[in-house]
Amino acid sequence: MKICSVGFFVCQVNVQLFTQKFVVSLAHGKSSILFPSDRGFSFRVGSNKVFTIVLPCCSNCGIDHCRLFYTANFDYSSQKSELDADYVPMPIVHIDQDSDSDATMVQVSFGDRLGALIDTMKSLKDLGLDVVKGTVSTEGAVTQTKFLITRLETGRKVEDPDLLERIRLTIINNLLKYHPESSERLAMGEAFGIKAPEKKLDVDIATHIHVKDDGPTRSLLSIETADRPGLLLEVIKIVADTNVTVESAEIDTEGLVAKDKFHVSYRGAALNSTLSQVLINCLRYYLRRPESDEDSY
Repeated sequence: MKICSVGFFVCQVNVQLFTQKFVVSLAHGKSSILFPSDRGFSFRVGSNKVFTIVLPCCSNCGIDHCRLFYTANFDYSSQKSELDADYVPMPIVHIDQDSDSDATMVQVSFGDRLGALIDTMKSLKDLGLDVVKGTVSTEGAVTQTKFLITRLETGRKVEDPDLLERIRLTIINNLLKYHPESSERLAMGEAFGIKAPEKKLDVDIATHIHVKDDGPTRSLLSIETADRPGLLLEVIKIVADTNVTVESAEIDTEGLVAKDKFHVSYRGAALNSTLSQVLINCLRYYLRRPESDEDSY
């Protein structure tokens, strides 16, 4: 089969998926070309974002097939959730103490299924918190709802680890309440959801802990492990028991996995290699054996 290259364009590519067939709409300038799936074309998107499509040539050039090369912004305009009724997006809860100097930032996403989260804001106010700002934005197929919160009594950001964990669990509880399908993607769905997660994480495999310097006065502690209620408080306690100070935290819950980062210090300085290894060993021992006695390490 002969193939000719007939063009290189910069365009927007919208792909709609219907079962196993593809409908590709290529817009270039003012024109829009539709290639229905029954034309017998094939396409691929390379790592360099070059979109290649091969289809029967419609010209009189005598060539069997034409190959079009497009530098493309690749956008699935019909998402998997619309095609597969069983698909449940990844629920993500992100709590950040560093991105704003005056407030704690909370960001929640669950595919395109969340809105303004009025009920969640009310639940946060019931914790004695003030939502000073809220925004909803869309990035690709994901709707992200962001809050800036402070303590109602002081007007300051949240620093109490117990309250940070209550914020996290309150948001997850609301996800389970108003979006019960999220239970199969959350660790708390095991006990409180309508459907327990089918995927079970091996705690030993899922746990990764690293410490690195983040300037002369503090270190960055990164922890990735299987999520469970009370995890943040457990981590803070172990860190405190090694006489290390937690200065700030960034708390991520991504489905069944917790990905947390802590800025820590020891007597106003970054952790040395010996203390870093002691901290890692203590955390790893405890997190990989959650059923063990908390003072046994």
